[in-house]
Amino acid sequence: MIKHQVFLLLGSNMGNAKANLKHAVYAIQQLPTVLKACSSIYQTKAWGNTNQADFLNAAILIETELNPFQLLDKLLAIETEMGRTRNQKWEERIIDIDILFFDDLAINSPNLIVPHPHIPNRRFTLVPMLQIAPHFIHPVLNKNIQMLLNTCSDDLSVTEIETKWN
Repeated sequence: MIKHQVFLLLGSNMGNAKANLKHAVYAIQQLPTVLKACSSIYQTKAWGNTNQADFLNAAILIETELNPFQLLDKLLAIETEMGRTRNQKWEERIIDIDILFFDDLAINSPNLIVPHPHIPNRRFTLVPMLQIAPHFIHPVLNKNIQMLLNTCSDDLSVTEIETKWN
């Protein structure tokens, strides 16, 4: 079986956000995946809808034999199991698990867009990615994570709060 390299971004700003991130990583490890790298946890102001609590975010690298759509289904099931509801865009959430990159694939389907379309515009994504994969090349923009961060227009602060957490 082919082992795919997948970068995920985890985020939470409801309840015990740190425990939510830990639970999500544990649940992801129960899938046919291998956790290869995990960034620190970062605290950031909410992006998009700023009238809500700060988020905790972390990026992880997993290896999996699942295809992108199988993985998406499993990640959505984890979100639902953890109590995630989807009522409006950029709302508070107990957990958010985004597929940032899946190998070097470019997917544009109604249910999944990879690479995640907002990567270049979000410091809270780029800073944790920089920690675990600074030289990873965005397969569409042909720029590495450091280059994307250097040109990111998002000025929200991203503060490292915990290094060894998973």
